[in-house]
Amino acid sequence: MTTLSIGDPIEDFTLRDQYGKIFRSRDYCGKKIVIFFYPKDDSVFCTRQACAFRDSFPEFTQSGVIVVGINFGEISSHAHFAADNKLPFILLSDIGNMVLKSFGVKNSHIFSGRETFLIDEEGIVRYKYRAFFDSTGHAEKMLAFLQSVTINSVN
Repeated sequence: MTTLSIGDPIEDFTLRDQYGKIFRSRDYCGKKIVIFFYPKDDSVFCTRQACAFRDSFPEFTQSGVIVVGINFGEISSHAHFAADNKLPFILLSDIGNMVLKSFGVKNSHIFSGRETFLIDEEGIVRYKYRAFFDSTGHAEKMLAFLQSVTINSVN
């Protein structure tokens, strides 16, 4: 399994969200997407990670970015997790971890990995952050990168 690097295109994928709706990555061409992989709904670190994205969600949407969380959990688990934590973004059910594997997200011990990717309008990885125990850092690092890109494009 090869981990996607900055500059690599993602493979098209289709999964179901927490409402059972079909999500096709190709339908989001022309939009920036932050995809964060997390091991398990309702675990301490995963809840912190999801809530960090929730708390910074306005900054992501102001930057024109769609936020998507992915793990192997069932649709019903995602629905409860989203409702309990008031998550305003899409959670996708990746039963079998096929999308996780296509991104090359590495496992940590017995858990699936925790890694976040910024995908540009053409489906290319522009930034990524991997840290299993830095649950809140994923949203922070992604926002800092987005702000640096915005600042550099203005100069």
